Amino acid sequence: MEKTFERVMYATRWILAPIYLGLSLALLLLGIKFFEEALHALPLVFEMKETDLVLLVLSLVDLALVGGLLVMVMFSGYENFVSRIDVAEGTETLAWLGKLDSGSLKQKVSASIVAISSIHLLKAFMEAQQISNDKLMWYVIIHLTFVLSAIGMAFVDRMNQHRSH
Repeated sequence: MEKTFERVMYATRWILAPIYLGLSLALLLLGIKFFEEALHALPLVFEMKETDLVLLVLSLVDLALVGGLLVMVMFSGYENFVSRIDVAEGTETLAWLGKLDSGSLKQKVSASIVAISSIHLLKAFMEAQQISNDKLMWYVIIHLTFVLSAIGMAFVDRMNQHRSH
């Protein structure tokens, strides 16, 4: 009975597989939005102010960072919680594939969130004339919360590494 229960429990990890596949749909939607933004701005590029162009580029970078984050979560999460990804010999592979454990993935995700938050904060500061000081203050507080959370998680992860060695 116990072995059957354990086999069933272990097999339930496959419930995550469609979720990771669903993230690839989110990546496709992000790609569509990226090119929509780029193509929309293309005819207007000569009429745009420099700050508007910088804001557009920051938005595109933001979308690229979120896309990279999705790829990391999809592949690393699948490998850590579902099954090892078997890539055919001679096929191009991602250098980090198979090397990110759940602790490393959390660090990468938190670093990506801080980077994305930084871009949003920079965009807010570039439009500071149109944003109230209270709202800017909250943007900074939220960003600092992400930064402190990332530092805290890194600290705890480092403490756990020292304890396990």
